[in-house]
Amino acid sequence: MALVPSPALVAEVEMGADPSAPTVRATVVQASTVFYDTPATLDKAERLLAEAAGYGAQLVVFPEAFVGGYPRGSNFGIVIGNRTAKGKEEFRKYHASAIDVPGPEVDRLAAMAGKYKVFLVMGVIERDGYTLYCTVLFFDSQGSYLGKHRKIMPTALERIIWGFGDGSTIPVFETPIGKIGAAICWENRMPLLRTAMYAKGIEIYCAPTADSRDVWQASMTHIALEGGCFVLSANQFCRRKDYPPPPEYVFAGTEEELTPDSVVCAGGSVIISPSGAILAGPNYDGEALISADLDLGEIAREKFAFDVVGHYSRPEVLSLTVKDHPTNPVTFVSASAKTEVSHTP
Repeated sequence: MALVPSPALVAEVEMGADPSAPTVRATVVQASTVFYDTPATLDKAERLLAEAAGYGAQLVVFPEAFVGGYPRGSNFGIVIGNRTAKGKEEFRKYHASAIDVPGPEVDRLAAMAGKYKVFLVMGVIERDGYTLYCTVLFFDSQGSYLGKHRKIMPTALERIIWGFGDGSTIPVFETPIGKIGAAICWENRMPLLRTAMYAKGIEIYCAPTADSRDVWQASMTHIALEGGCFVLSANQFCRRKDYPPPPEYVFAGTEEELTPDSVVCAGGSVIISPSGAILAGPNYDGEALISADLDLGEIAREKFAFDVVGHYSRPEVLSLTVKDHPTNPVTFVSASAKTEVSHTP
């Protein structure tokens, strides 16, 4: 019996990894945020996590902006040179739905990961003062928060509502189930960002997204082949009724064409091997838990032929420098810091 109150929820489990090699059971979650209701979204996340753990998942990846919501169809009342009062109020509500990192919601997510003994990769909207970031949080199976990745390049109108991450949050975490990192949505189309992650030895490449187009699958397959890594792409499956009704929330330009059951994001979540083989998905049918066994031995087998930052690189011709320090707009130097004074006799 599904633990998520949605008749559309299905589970897909693909098995068949080499039993002689280490394997990891991974699950990508394809489900919708409870928009403007972060406590309810966290409750839903826990139900999904519990169900994934019931299928034996060791790693669970949630979509982009699952906690806090992806504001699909909204323009926040913006035109060049002006912002409407309704749009400002919409941003206020969106800001209120975001979470602080660290904060109580992060503590709850960590407790979930520990309770169900899974590594957890969660897409959130992070609130840092009055600036929002599209962020991915990482947790280990012991219930510890490992760190975060902030989306370094929001796309199109996303740049109006989200800040820009910097090189200090492009982590790849070495864990007992492999080296795990993430890039969000169209960041995955940035070759230099991918190269930085490959150089950190990523093995399980998480790609939370909001892109449900068929062409997204080509990018995911390419990354798996290019990086010699497993790619886990998680997207939301949303209908119009998963967002507040008009006039509280309006899908600009398309609202009049939508019914409550209209699909506004069709999912397409997928798991792909380092050889480019599709292990599970893509799913366009509804909310789902999509799982596969990852044969970690396949990484070495594929990198024997192509190691993009190893034997197949040409550093004397092509090289990359990554500035991985925080870029803070203001730095305070304490006035109480001791200063040595030299006295000449």
